Amino acid sequence: MMTIDAAGMPYKELNKQIREGIAKGIKKFFLENVNGQYYIGDGIKGDDVIININGTPGNDLGAFMDGPTLIVNNNAQDNIGNTMNSGKIIVKGDAGDVVGYGMRGGRIYIFGNAGYRVGIHMKGYNEQLPVIIIGGKVGSFFAEYMAGGVIVLLGLNNTEPDGEYFASGMHGGTIYIRKNIDFSKYSKEVEFIQADENDMNFLKKYLMEYSDSFNISAEEILGSSFYKITPSSARPYAHLYTSA
Repeated sequence: MMTIDAAGMPYKELNKQIREGIAKGIKKFFLENVNGQYYIGDGIKGDDVIININGTPGNDLGAFMDGPTLIVNNNAQDNIGNTMNSGKIIVKGDAGDVVGYGMRGGRIYIFGNAGYRVGIHMKGYNEQLPVIIIGGKVGSFFAEYMAGGVIVLLGLNNTEPDGEYFASGMHGGTIYIRKNIDFSKYSKEVEFIQADENDMNFLKKYLMEYSDSFNISAEEILGSSFYKITPSSARPYAHLYTSA
């Protein structure tokens, strides 16, 4: 175990100490007094590495990460899980914009709200299935150009998705939402239907893990009706550029 007091520490020094610790075989880290340091967990490997973060990490938390678990006991800033390969990021507060950009695998669990462009260009890679679960609401351009993976929007604060351009240009993957919303005001390129038993069996393991991460009732969440959003076409804008 390694504890690092990040108060006033430049982000390069903080990340250097984490990498040096991993190289020495340390598997569990506690980062104290984090205040906006960038790139924590970026590109690091190791399924058994766990980094607990007290404070608010800066942009690009867990970018290109390949295996570890990051636990943020507060809010986090933008670009969480940018092009992440595998592992898990748990945020016990709110998250900023562009969560999971180009995400290829792993899980991101956010207890509260997230900002704009969540899941933009999310795709998956080979057999990997990226999963994002958000407990609250999201901003505009949610799942824009989504090409693969799964996003679950729980709306536990009883609010509908915020903003505009919901699932605009989505051409792959699946979104699940725990609320029957008026979808007519959102993207015309996707279909909105009620989730069936197969969907719920698929979601159960992720929702159980999400609930365990935040010590909330999985049964209450699973007892709700879910709705599924999928693209109606793999080429949603083809008619704009070609007559074929």
